[in-house]
Amino acid sequence: MSESVASLRVTLPDGSERSVPAGTTPRDIAASISNRLAKQALVAEVNGDLWDLNRPLPDGAALRILTDRDAEALHVLRHSTAHATAQAVQELFPGTKIGQGPVIDTGFYYDFDRDEPFSEHDLEKIEKRVAEIVSRDLPIERLDLTRQEAVEFFEKEQEPYKIYFANTKGGETVSIYRQGEWTDFCLGPHVPSTGRLGAFKLLSVAGAYWLGDEKNKMLQRIYGTAYFKKKDLDEHLRLLEEARKRDHRKLGKELELVSFHPEAPASPFFHPRGARVYNGLIDHMREMYKRYGYDEVITPQIFDSSLWKTSGHYEHYVDNMYFTEVDGREFAVKPMNCPSHCLMFGEGRHSYRDLPKRLADFGRLHRYELSGAVAGLTRVRTFCQDDGHIFCAPDQIRDEVHGVVKMILETYGTFGFEVRLFLSTRPEKKVGSDELWDLSEKALEDALKDLGEPYEIAEGDGAFYGPKIDFLVKDALGREHQLGTCQLDYNLPERFDLRFIDAQDEEQRPVMIHRAVLGSLERFMGVLIEHCAGAFPMWLAPEQVRILPITERTVAYGEEIAARLGRAGLRVEVDSRNEKIGAKIRAAQLDKIPFMLVIGDREQENGTVAVRSRREGDLGAESIDAFLERAEALCRDKTNGP
Repeated sequence: MSESVASLRVTLPDGSERSVPAGTTPRDIAASISNRLAKQALVAEVNGDLWDLNRPLPDGAALRILTDRDAEALHVLRHSTAHATAQAVQELFPGTKIGQGPVIDTGFYYDFDRDEPFSEHDLEKIEKRVAEIVSRDLPIERLDLTRQEAVEFFEKEQEPYKIYFANTKGGETVSIYRQGEWTDFCLGPHVPSTGRLGAFKLLSVAGAYWLGDEKNKMLQRIYGTAYFKKKDLDEHLRLLEEARKRDHRKLGKELELVSFHPEAPASPFFHPRGARVYNGLIDHMREMYKRYGYDEVITPQIFDSSLWKTSGHYEHYVDNMYFTEVDGREFAVKPMNCPSHCLMFGEGRHSYRDLPKRLADFGRLHRYELSGAVAGLTRVRTFCQDDGHIFCAPDQIRDEVHGVVKMILETYGTFGFEVRLFLSTRPEKKVGSDELWDLSEKALEDALKDLGEPYEIAEGDGAFYGPKIDFLVKDALGREHQLGTCQLDYNLPERFDLRFIDAQDEEQRPVMIHRAVLGSLERFMGVLIEHCAGAFPMWLAPEQVRILPITERTVAYGEEIAARLGRAGLRVEVDSRNEKIGAKIRAAQLDKIPFMLVIGDREQENGTVAVRSRREGDLGAESIDAFLERAEALCRDKTNGP
């Protein structure tokens, strides 16, 4: 046999090369380095791909052995725990069919087809059986079959969902994984054995349509998570409990901010207190618009479908749109404002001296979202964006993108968010030529480099009409949310034949920049509620001050103070209930009121108030003027306290 077949070249992370026999596995390499590495090894990285330790290496492999210190290994651990969960379910509940079990950001899930719903008691039984499977230390083996062999195998197993995957995933060779007597279709990789699984917890059960399509059968989805160390699992569970306490759906109801009703699915009802916060966000953005040179416009709700065909939305977004028929014509409720702004820009004749034109719009938008995808305020069917579009000359792109990025970062700083920036490039489904996309992506990248802001590339995550800069904010629990965006678009000006006259008196095509700062106000409000646990900063709180008379004798004095503070623009209420002062303070704390003003006979005699902060407690007696100055400063400066 020739040397090229009998031996392989393997390159290690330090750049050294090894010549090893054909059939050598990553585990063999790990053992040749040290016994300790062989024991700690969980998975390998081969030529940038994750690889089972027992899978033979290809010639020329760049190899890295991964242990529990590597982030990629956690992904594999969770995937293997998902398999153990599915095995446990089928052992405990024979006849259950298995769907898919991928890893998600915080753990994993697995979908099951079973007539009886899983109960909380069932979840406990499954978790115990997973622990038993771990104790069996079953080797996890990869088997490569032809597609036909895999289909026949799962037909024999009577696993219809796995037959689907065998037919649609992978190539002519299909991989399945076996642990003990249990098998699953899977692309892999996995840890070497079930005994290598770490600390895990099954968290909940939910319904999920097969392949996310509500026309398909509803399956049962078991969510779980896994970590290498129990302390990491315990910290994750602590954060989950804190997240439950902060859930905006729970707090939205308790604080009388927002509610939902089946008569208007996935469409929020903002109560007076919620509307104050909502409008406060809009007012904040209007202040930003004045500073950054935007003009606000108001546009219609429905348009003839021809508009959406011109814009390209009819072809690329039709499944997410609502339609109606009027006078024999098909109309669509607008899912976005950009085409209407193109109509407005296209009405007149524009000189280069008129540019840039910055239009802002708080128009209500409607998008159809699958019922299984909607969630509280974070994904709804009717919403408002702090939407804006800039029409500018190509040589103005840099300055305009700079302005958008600065406005977005300044706004997030006001709310105390940490931010990450992503440059999202062309998706597979797009409009416009590659030349325009090249130009657009370079323009955004150059602007980011000029600003000196760190950013990452998100391949294929751009809008169908252009690349964008996406802004991810990290909340108080360390979770990230995509909110703001800045999108560069050469395509809509082309589609709507928009023009301006340049300095040489020739017609040119403007560039369009789509931008949103908060994004959907509904989504931003949901994120903000959870970020601050419902304790809004003073300037945004729906009720900023609550006056607490100790006795009925001081109620009138409290109402006088409330009127004075109200004239100054503060949102104030008086708790005149016949309750003890301790109960009133507790109620105000539960309602997350920034300031409580306690007034008794002494305060009434001295013309003062006893100030209490929801965060700092008793602040002592102050004159009404002194408190008003404090409150107005907090609102003016938009600090995150108290």
